[in-house]
Amino acid sequence: MITSSRGTKAAQAVLSSESIHFPPSVLLYAQQLIVFKPTTRLIYPARLYSSLAAAVAKTPTDTSTPAPTSSPPPYDVRSGVILTRPPLVTRKLHPFENAFFFYQKRLEERLNTPFITGIYFKPDTARRLDWNIKVQERKGTVAKELGVYNGKSSKAWDDELKVGDELSNQETIIKSLLRDAEARVSDDAEVIAPEDVAPVEPPADRVTEADRKGDVQRLDRQLDRTLYLVVKGKDGWGFPADVIPKDENLHESAKRVLEQAAGVNMNTWIVSRVPVAHVVSRPKTTADGVVEKKGEKTFFIKGRIMAGQADLKDNPFGYTEFKWLTREELEKELPKNYWKGVRNMMTDR
Repeated sequence: MITSSRGTKAAQAVLSSESIHFPPSVLLYAQQLIVFKPTTRLIYPARLYSSLAAAVAKTPTDTSTPAPTSSPPPYDVRSGVILTRPPLVTRKLHPFENAFFFYQKRLEERLNTPFITGIYFKPDTARRLDWNIKVQERKGTVAKELGVYNGKSSKAWDDELKVGDELSNQETIIKSLLRDAEARVSDDAEVIAPEDVAPVEPPADRVTEADRKGDVQRLDRQLDRTLYLVVKGKDGWGFPADVIPKDENLHESAKRVLEQAAGVNMNTWIVSRVPVAHVVSRPKTTADGVVEKKGEKTFFIKGRIMAGQADLKDNPFGYTEFKWLTREELEKELPKNYWKGVRNMMTDR
């Protein structure tokens, strides 16, 4: 710091003033500052971008050949679709479940208030007469599928079935409901003779004709299970798939593959654009590292079929056969590595 002559004189006048008293140490320090005059000037180099560029330019470049990098193994990225048919009926109940639900119905019969017939049926009507006939056949039991049981009697506590009793079976319950649905009185309030009673048409069987014949190409089989569409190509059984072109996304390619492989006579719905499974097959190489066959990375999109049927006619992928199979049947048809890649997206039923 360099002080000017004018500032120096002002400081000396203040220090020499008799009205202001300074400690001796302060006076000595101030006098040293006034007398001090630096003889040298520090010069710092300017930090310019041009100097940095020049320094970089002077750096010697490495002219050696870079080490060759190993190229990744060649793979074909493919898109496929797992087309499913959801269950059409509920699953068949276990015998323990049937017995439990039957017990719950009898318990409800015990706890409910007595059934008041006059609230639901007008007196002297055909419906009232029909009700009276059916209740008499059940010996006063209001429920239709519980057999002979009175929830208000002294034996109401004995509501559990014995081992081997067929009363809680699904078939027995269906027969009881069908028998109760038969009209026992005509519209003219005349009782119909038992031999003239028209039977009620039973519901369709859970086991279809396709199940009995073992036809795995029909959609009306295994009604309580999820079915998956698989096709047979040159590499065996699998889901429809193809290489993804550069101008298509994953879900767009899956839609195209489904239409080209199984035809357009199906009402389908792509559930999501996110793949639900993937299968990787590694490339085949020789001992010298030459690739004989490219590997494949296949990503599968999930779809649903609502109507229609698959048709492999004139498909460009060479598929010759198709099947609608359950999870257990797929495990037997698909290759082991293929099955491991897709099994986790399949439901138990």
